[in-house]
Formats: sequence, structure tokens, C-alpha cells
Amino acid sequence: MLNYLWFFIAALFEIAGCYAFWMWLRLGKSPLWILPGLASLVLFALLLTRIEASYAGRAYAAYGGVYIVASLLWLSLIEKGRPLLSDWLGAGLCIAGALVILLGPRFSSP
Repeated sequence: MLNYLWFFIAALFEIAGCYAFWMWLRLGKSPLWILPGLASLVLFALLLTRIEASYAGRAYAAYGGVYIVASLLWLSLIEKGRPLLSDWLGAGLCIAGALVILLGPRFSSP
């Protein structure tokens, strides 16, 4: 269960870091936005290493679903946009996929 907390916190730092670059490059804000953006992205990378998984790739794949949900929450809360029903349906499918990756049985490949 702690994995999900790490996933969510990492997603917030990744989105915040990317958004800092968005502010600079797309919204014409000061280049000083790069500094908190870089710090946030470094924290994101460090937090993602806290995930309990036997392989980094599996952790990153499962993280993708959480990232999508966190991005839609960012859209709602920070950017004051309104996610569509199709956005939430797609996010639900991604979370289901992340759960299969993390909790599903481990079948061996041929």
C-alpha cells in the first residue's frame, strides 16, 4: 500500500517539475522557473526509487497509471480545467492496468 503513496507523491513532483518548464516556455514566465522545475524533477526521480518492485521497468509501468490520474487532478485543481468523462474512463482503465502489473500473477514467458 505504501507503493501507492510513493507513486502519488512522485507524480506530483514530476507534474510540478514539468509544469515549471511549461510556465517558462509556453506561458512566457521567467527562466527562473527552471530552478524549481529541475529540483522537482530530481525529487521525482528519487521518490520513484522508493517503490517496492523487483524490476524498475515494472515499477515505472505501474506508475504510469497513477501519473495519468494525478495529471487529471492537476488539471482540475491547479489549472482549473475540467477533465472529460472520457478522461476519467481512460484513467480508470490505466489504473486497472497498473493494478494488474503490480498485483497480477507472475506468468513466465516462453
